[in-house]
Amino acid sequence: MTRITLIEGDITEQQVDAVVNAANSSLLGGGGVDGAIHRRGGPQILEECRRLRASHWGRGLPTGQAVATTAGRLPARWVVHTVGPVYLEEEYDVRAEQLASCYRESLRVAAELGARTVAFPAVSAGVFGWPLEDAARIALGTVAAEVPGVARELEEVRFVLFGVEAYGMFEQVWRAMASEGPGE
Repeated sequence: MTRITLIEGDITEQQVDAVVNAANSSLLGGGGVDGAIHRRGGPQILEECRRLRASHWGRGLPTGQAVATTAGRLPARWVVHTVGPVYLEEEYDVRAEQLASCYRESLRVAAELGARTVAFPAVSAGVFGWPLEDAARIALGTVAAEVPGVARELEEVRFVLFGVEAYGMFEQVWRAMASEGPGE
């Protein structure tokens, strides 16, 4: 049975099979989680991202999709890059589905690679402006729903939250979901 765990920490320090990167569509690095993963992982990640851009993803990775590269110098085997949506209240339904797709597609890619452990950041909850409570609900709900199917071979899905506020919100949402139980 897959464990879903929450920790406060630095995603670039996680010793897991696959680290999920909240990437920008260019796949060429950026700020926040994306920049940290590229800096710590080193040039091998960028080299593979450039190859992806030169082949299948010439226009960039679409929002809600996921693709894997080496993890370079990270203490992981792979980086699964996913592009989260920018929060826009007027397009909430479409963008919330795109955010859920980030988690589903990342789990699918990790499972196809044979990963047993995966670490996620709070996709879109930083500079992309997604409200933290809603981001937590979508992330945790999607992963909990997907694990029994596409990702049933995973031993652990870890949410690595940067800062006390993010960790506290994810923990609050996770406890609320657990108290509701299945089917409610």
